[in-house]
Amino acid sequence: MHTKADNPITLLQGKNTLPLIETYFQFAQLKQLYRQGWLKRGVPPEQCESVAEHTLGVAVLSMLLADTCFPELDIQKVLRMALLHDFGEIDAGDFTPVDGVSLQEKHRLEKESILNVLSGLPNGADYAAVWDEFEEGKSPEAQFIRQVDRLEMGLQASIYELQGFLETDEFLQSADRAQKSEPLKDIIQELFRLRTEET
Repeated sequence: MHTKADNPITLLQGKNTLPLIETYFQFAQLKQLYRQGWLKRGVPPEQCESVAEHTLGVAVLSMLLADTCFPELDIQKVLRMALLHDFGEIDAGDFTPVDGVSLQEKHRLEKESILNVLSGLPNGADYAAVWDEFEEGKSPEAQFIRQVDRLEMGLQASIYELQGFLETDEFLQSADRAQKSEPLKDIIQELFRLRTEET
């Protein structure tokens, strides 16, 4: 996996400290970990978003969209899920579909990461349960976050295309296929429209 620097948790080796500090140092790995798919498509490392930046994008979009279009959702759960949904990548890394890792193996590695990262926290089991709910994808909140996760990818792809780093067809089509809700489909369609306007 391509990263900006070594995993920050290595800086605490041999030191005893608070579980919260350890968890933060582990989380900080997501700031170091590039979104591997963008690198593989030619986005230069100095322009490539980290997993933490993607997570922030998902959280912000989720808040804005839930408030305006999906008031029936549990907003606290939505935000927790948005912030936690990539925690499995802290130890496992950011696998892409071309990496040859099965979905079962990816889930196993990410589940190990979740348990490792959250086990020292008093509410660690509660946070892990939110991540499990996202992975299962059955609750309305999990289905919403799964859609927003892809929507954020489509929006970021549009930015990269306007910056001249890649073409968005594949990413917008993938994001469009993931959308089940009209307000989210409308955003993807607007990205397609803006793209044609540019050409």
